[in-house]
Amino acid sequence: MTIGMESTPASERLAQQIAFILEIDKLKGVLRRTYLLNGTRHENSAEHSWHLALMAMLLAEHANESVDVSHVIKMVLVHDLVEIDAGDTYCYDAIGTLDQAEREAQAAERLFGLLPAEQGLELHKLWIEFEDRATPEARFAAALDRLMPLLHNYHTEGRSWREHGITQDQVVVRNHHIADGSQALWQFAQDFIQQAVAQGFLPASTTSG
Repeated sequence: MTIGMESTPASERLAQQIAFILEIDKLKGVLRRTYLLNGTRHENSAEHSWHLALMAMLLAEHANESVDVSHVIKMVLVHDLVEIDAGDTYCYDAIGTLDQAEREAQAAERLFGLLPAEQGLELHKLWIEFEDRATPEARFAAALDRLMPLLHNYHTEGRSWREHGITQDQVVVRNHHIADGSQALWQFAQDFIQQAVAQGFLPASTTSG
């Protein structure tokens, strides 16, 4: 409740909403493995979510199916809020991903529980929809979520890939579901993965004989 205000249902609701808004400021402090294109520092998760929202506005025409752009934007703005509690789990970290779902589910319960019930439920459903990738909007949102780190890595000459010893086959396996949301974006991604290999930004896959 705001100091000096009589407690009413409306004021309590506003207090919950403001508390949530202040809590999610913490996402600005969650650092990802990717670097800004100028190479000066790591990107944070709030910046990543903002970038995806703009990508959704601009690239929706390339989705495999017609999508509700505003719904995609809501999903990409919500999808990483759980990292406030769970942290950013590096997508190539085989150990970290083992309990990722459990950690993030617990974070979702706490964070969305800060809101008035119906708003918390709405955001929680958006988060689950993104994770499940069962709708055209979720598949397209997930495609954008994977495409942006590829762009960062390519345009920083594979900096994060090289730091973590990532190879071409790992990148392809991790990102092939871009095609589920957009065949056009996956073709684009495959082209610049090949270019990254050719330019020495990404070690080529090895084959066993």
